[in-house]
Amino acid sequence: MKSELKRDEIKYIRDLSKSAYKKGNECYICGKAEDLQFHHFYSMTPLWEQFKRKAKITINSLQDILDYREQFKSVHHKEIYDDVITLCKFHHMERLHKVYGKSPPLTTAEKQRRWVEIQREKHRNESTK
Repeated sequence: MKSELKRDEIKYIRDLSKSAYKKGNECYICGKAEDLQFHHFYSMTPLWEQFKRKAKITINSLQDILDYREQFKSVHHKEIYDDVITLCKFHHMERLHKVYGKSPPLTTAEKQRRWVEIQREKHRNESTK
């Protein structure tokens, strides 16, 4: 069966979740207020793939995604809305994702969190010199 999806599955999931994101006013690491981005410590794509595997879900159509995305959001509310951070584009894309990859494995969430705290402390120390 040819898929009718015009975008990656996860983009349909994000569409549902975006309106409830609480992005901060500044980068958590450096305090910059421009080019802010939202980072999930538990990357959405692997989280969605894990959800489908555990629930034995196969996606063949947009309707399949629409049928399961509320359940996904409910099951993974903490990872989607609480285990997140606001970073500037530099610290997000040029630093964090250079270290952990484009779609970091779920097992790296706590390492990412520690990395962010270390970077924040380094930035504070550099700023006070």
